[in-house]
Amino acid sequence: MTILVFIGSLLGLMALGMPIAFALIGCGLAMMYHMGVTDPQIVIQNMWDGSNSFPLLAVPFFMLAGEFMNAGGMTRRIINMAMAWIGHIPGGLGYVAVAAAVIMASLSGSAVADTAALASVLVPMMRKAGYDVNRSCGLIACGGIIAPVIPPSIGMIIFGVAGGVSITKLFIAGIVPGILMGVAIMIAWRWSIKRDKIKIEPKRTMEVRWSETRKSLWALTLPLVIIGGLKIGFFTPTEAAVIAAVYSLVVGLFVYREIQYKELFHLFYRAAETTAIVMFLVAAAGVSAWLITTASIPQQVADLVQPFMDNKMLLMFVLMVMVFIIGTALDFTPTVLIMTPVLMPVVKQAGIDPVYFGVLFIINNAIGLVTPPVGTVLNVVCSIAKIPMSGAIKGVMPFMIAQTIVMLLLIVFPEIVMWPLHMMTR
Repeated sequence: MTILVFIGSLLGLMALGMPIAFALIGCGLAMMYHMGVTDPQIVIQNMWDGSNSFPLLAVPFFMLAGEFMNAGGMTRRIINMAMAWIGHIPGGLGYVAVAAAVIMASLSGSAVADTAALASVLVPMMRKAGYDVNRSCGLIACGGIIAPVIPPSIGMIIFGVAGGVSITKLFIAGIVPGILMGVAIMIAWRWSIKRDKIKIEPKRTMEVRWSETRKSLWALTLPLVIIGGLKIGFFTPTEAAVIAAVYSLVVGLFVYREIQYKELFHLFYRAAETTAIVMFLVAAAGVSAWLITTASIPQQVADLVQPFMDNKMLLMFVLMVMVFIIGTALDFTPTVLIMTPVLMPVVKQAGIDPVYFGVLFIINNAIGLVTPPVGTVLNVVCSIAKIPMSGAIKGVMPFMIAQTIVMLLLIVFPEIVMWPLHMMTR
């Protein structure tokens, strides 16, 4: 009954048009009433406890780093470098989009920001070259959702805090799956453009290639600094976020000189605005998370999946199907915040490594960013390219299927996720 109250109140409030953060608080109040708890201080206390976490300080700094990178010219230089090396291959602009998406994912960790930056530059170029615009937008959208998987991932930070999992281990474990997601959509792109008549970009000389690479070196250095520093324990993920923000600001101001001092207030304001939305969601989810635990909902879920508890692979498949369905109706952050306290006790009870589960959980939620009807990243691409959602849904399907296959392979072969982590943490 408690599960029905939880799900019914949350979906009911969302159906009425209430913002998700307020729906989470309302869901918590409904559960309190059902449980006979009437102390309103519980709501305030758990909202405070939910957001009062040192690792969450990484969120505003990575948001700020993303703003500085886009405004400072890092994004454009990465695209230009990819164009110089692989733009001349048949279908080259698609490969450029994926390569740039993977590199940018290692800089910002925000799917929406990366997708917007890529789409604004590449969609006009792909349209002019004769590429199918719906398919191009689908590719860019699926390239953008690699950002929550490859470190530094804001989604992994939120999951790590909510689930009590090492953020550093999540970062390291996400590298190979994120790259595999990029390879998968490149293969799907190659298959899907076989019969298209498209303009092939001219091949750049080696001099031009190395020139563009040199221009992007400052951007390419940052992920090496972050991953290297985390691996040797030189700094924490929160400190890495500060380093990323300061580094990108210095490069934008004094190296590339594309950030003007008068722009700084606007960049800080946009980062603060996005951070406020995320942190209010985190705070609101703190209420539901406490009540979920108090009402023993994780145990009830464990009872429901009890027939699968002895088979880790089958249990992971069932959990991923559950998360995928929920991800079609909820956005990335609310799904992570709501489902983490529900599923983590089940995962631990079954003996599944929390880091391994976390990586697949984040991949699943990332795919949810391009699945209708919510599809936040898909909406971003549609607004930039000025195409209907129906066209984008059709265009994204081959690439979404390819990334889903990657997730299924990781369920069957968990060592793909865990082996790099074991190698890098020795």
